[in-house]
Amino acid sequence: MTFIETEFPDLYLIEPNTIGDERGWFMRTFDEKLFYKQIPNFNSKWVQMNQSFNKEKYTWRGFHYQEPPYQETKVVRCISGSIMDYVLDIRKDSPTFLKVFTTELTAQNKKMLYIPKGFAHGFLTQTDNTEVVYLHDEYYNPKFEKGILFNDNKINFDLKLQISHISERDNNHSSLTEYFKGY
Repeated sequence: MTFIETEFPDLYLIEPNTIGDERGWFMRTFDEKLFYKQIPNFNSKWVQMNQSFNKEKYTWRGFHYQEPPYQETKVVRCISGSIMDYVLDIRKDSPTFLKVFTTELTAQNKKMLYIPKGFAHGFLTQTDNTEVVYLHDEYYNPKFEKGILFNDNKINFDLKLQISHISERDNNHSSLTEYFKGY
C-alpha cells in the first residue's frame, strides 16, 4: 500500500498494491502494522463496517459526521462504480478548517481514503449501481449524528456534477451558522 499525504493534515489517500494473474487479482485493503507505520497518531480499532448501494448516478450522501465523544475515523472505498468523495474539515484548529478535499474513488482505481476524526464526509455517485464500503472506529450513535448541508454558503466548493437524487434528511441538514466554531 502507498499512503499519500494530502494537503489536509492527517487525511491520507491510500493506493493498494494489486497483484494479478490469469485468475484475476488480489490486494490487501488493511494492514494494521502499515497503518501504524504510515499514519502518525494512528490508533483506530475498527468496530463497524458499512456498505451503501446507490441505484442511480448523481446520488448525494452527506455531509455526515458524529459529534464528540463519538467522532469517527473512517476508511472509505468504492467497490462498484465510481464516486467523487468529499470531506469537509470541521476541526477548529486546523489550517484547512471548513475547506473541502475532493478525490475520485472508483472500483477500477481501487483507491481508499483515510478520514480521521474531525471531518464531515459525503460523496456523489458518478455511475449507476455504485457501492461504497466504510470501516469505522466508532459505533453509530444516532444521538450524536449530525449533517451539514452540501450547499452551505460557509463552505466554498464545487460539486462539479449536478445532484439528481438526495434523501430528504440530507437535503434538510442545517446550515452552519456564524456561531459554528468546529470541534
